[in-house]
Parts: sequence; C-alpha cells; structure tokens
Amino acid sequence: MENKKMTSVQLIADSYTSYHRSVYLYICYRINNKEEAEDIAQDVFLRLMDYKQMLRPDTVKFFIYTISRNLVNDYLRRHYKKQEVNSYLYEHTVTYTNETESQVITNDLLACEKQKLFTLPLRRRKIYVMSRFEGKSASEISANLQLSPRTIENHLFISRKEIREYMKQCI
Repeated sequence: MENKKMTSVQLIADSYTSYHRSVYLYICYRINNKEEAEDIAQDVFLRLMDYKQMLRPDTVKFFIYTISRNLVNDYLRRHYKKQEVNSYLYEHTVTYTNETESQVITNDLLACEKQKLFTLPLRRRKIYVMSRFEGKSASEISANLQLSPRTIENHLFISRKEIREYMKQCI
C-alpha cells in the first residue's frame, strides 16, 4: 500500500515536470490571460492529487488534459457570466442628479465670477464680458473696440487667469 502511494505521488511529480508547460500554454491560449492561466494550471495538478488512487502512467496525460479542459470551461463560464452581469448592471443603472443643487452651485459660481469681474480694469472687463457673455471672438472684439487682436488676446489671457485664480479660492 505504501509503495502504491509513493508511486502515485511520484507519478504526479513526474507529470508536473513533463506537462506543466504545455498545460499552461494550452490554458493561456484558451483564456488569453497569463496570470489566470498560471493559477488554473496549478489547480490542474492540485486536482490531480485528489485522484491519485485512479492514476496510471499510461492514462495520466489524458487525465491532465481532461481536468484542464474542464477547469478552462468553468473559468470561461464564470468569466462570461460576470461580464453579462456587469453589462446588465451598467446598462440598467439609473443615474440620479440633483438638478436643483447643481443649479444653486452654478449660480454661486457665476456670482463669484461676476464679483471678481468688477475688480478688473474697465477695458479688460469690457473685453472679458464681450468674449465670455456675448460670445464674440477676439477678432470681432478687436474690430468693435478698434484695438489690435494681439492686445485683445493679452487682455483676455490676463483676465481669464485672474478670474481662474479667484474661482479656485472660492471653491
């Protein structure tokens, strides 16, 4: 009895050294995930140890690949089921927004922007208002105020920077 037990343990050890690499490559090819393939390949040989009473040298290779195939099928079944559940949850998740709260925050930020706007020099304020609130481009503002486009761009750059810094403090 002890000799039979030693023989099956030795058979499993020999099978591991002989077939581990090919089992790993087979599993990796089927599931396309190296880390998971390594885990499943280890599980194959752990399962093989559960069947040491039934092992014979002439059938162990086929037994290993049968275990591998079954573990891969189980893995893929779980993987696709998980993806199906996740996609269902993602598609059917209702997103709630508090529009009232968003509107209050927007109004507060707009009030802060306008408060800072009144601290800007008159020309810079006028250029900023024309750009931000009236939607005019730098060339339109330049034609309207009879200033060079470069001057308009400089004023916009400075005013945006100042207001951005102020808004960071408000938030």
